[in-house]
Amino acid sequence: MSDLNDALRFAADIAADHLNAVPRGPVWQPVPEPDREWLTGQPLPLTGRPLRELLDDVRERVLPHPMGNGHPRFFGWVNSPPSPAGVLVAAPSAALNPSCAGGDHAGALLERTAVRWLAELVGFPHPPGAGLLTSGASMATVIALATARQRAVHRQGLNVRATGLYGSAPLAVYLPAEGHSCLRKAVELLGLGGQYTRTVPVDRAFRLDPGELRRLISADLDAGVRPFLIAASAGTVNTGAVDPLNEVADIAEAHGMWFHIDGAYGALGVLAERARPAFTGLERADSLVIDPHKWLGVPVDCGCVLFRDPAGPRGTFSLVPAYLEDDSDDLGWFSEYGPEQTRPFRALRVWATIAHLGRDGVTRLVRATTGLAATLADMIDSAADFDLLAPAVTSVVAFRYRPASLDDGAVEALNRAIPAAVQRRGRAFLTGTRLSGSAVLRACILHPDTTEGDLQVLLDEIRDAAGETEPGNRCGRRAG
Repeated sequence: MSDLNDALRFAADIAADHLNAVPRGPVWQPVPEPDREWLTGQPLPLTGRPLRELLDDVRERVLPHPMGNGHPRFFGWVNSPPSPAGVLVAAPSAALNPSCAGGDHAGALLERTAVRWLAELVGFPHPPGAGLLTSGASMATVIALATARQRAVHRQGLNVRATGLYGSAPLAVYLPAEGHSCLRKAVELLGLGGQYTRTVPVDRAFRLDPGELRRLISADLDAGVRPFLIAASAGTVNTGAVDPLNEVADIAEAHGMWFHIDGAYGALGVLAERARPAFTGLERADSLVIDPHKWLGVPVDCGCVLFRDPAGPRGTFSLVPAYLEDDSDDLGWFSEYGPEQTRPFRALRVWATIAHLGRDGVTRLVRATTGLAATLADMIDSAADFDLLAPAVTSVVAFRYRPASLDDGAVEALNRAIPAAVQRRGRAFLTGTRLSGSAVLRACILHPDTTEGDLQVLLDEIRDAAGETEPGNRCGRRAG
């Protein structure tokens, strides 16, 4: 055990050294070819190696090449830095190594608290048993939509677990045009089919348009197609927009439809005073997805799905073989509420992160990052060479770089090229997307240590990177 003790201390030291060094280094740089060859091409070892040697490789070959999300100037996708508490409990969690399918042990019991805390943070009703942790929003969405499908087919007098969708009337699903791709993947995986998937147009603020939703539902009813599920976004990835949740809830209720909310990234935005009114109606959803590994910074992987009624998911997934029968808990095992049987100890990371921050700390984090997004939006709006494309409701800002000297075609090409150019320079990390068919830039602010100065660096880097990629200036400039 002495070797293990020494190695654990060394592992803690190199993790701490890495975290302390991140803000002083480049946000991201390409992996050099020798390290790339080592990372991808190692032969299977014939004999084992000492633990300390493995950690040397981690320190020298792995930690120097991060994704970048630990840096305060990482504005890409929706990837947060790891919470300190989440890092701290990684080793104890692995030391226990439980399967959290259920049972009378800390891993399964602590998940009850972790899930309840997440529901309380966003103000979602939480009957005991009505939620579980997942690998992320993709799996959480599959669980939610499978539960909705079970209810819809049951209302036709069928049991989807016995008959599948054979004999079921066509079921229409309504997804917002700005909805996350995991929604469509879940629809396809569950056999609901793209033929009956309706894409609901969005308004000028990139929110689901309720009038268009009503029109699509009416057309389906006239055609004999049964509307059964509406999905809405509580914070889209592209712009951070929050759909009109209360109005969508009214439509779902009027037609007896399942109302699902994708709040994987944005649901915690309800804690920011400036954003809170946009979230009215979130509590009316039949199912809600939250990703603790996004805004909260719980180390990956960790998603969560919440339900208004625990009977729905349990009726959809419960399958208890004789060797797993356990009558000690009326709620049953977590494995009865989703497809995973062997489940990792995600709850310790969630519990530690929220317990370390407290509700006040989580609120401060959300308010600070949404406030910085509003500041960045103001900076963009007041700059002659940038266009703000959507309101900054949560912590995502969507915009374009538009120097006056370029025509529309050149601006389009430039905005496609800028993200990669900024990333290569190493002083900030930015990603792009498309809105209304055009290339745009987007910055997502999740890091608790990001400052207004970092926002200015981002805009300066965009300008300098654009100078390297504009037509007629292919020779480039030296990265600053």
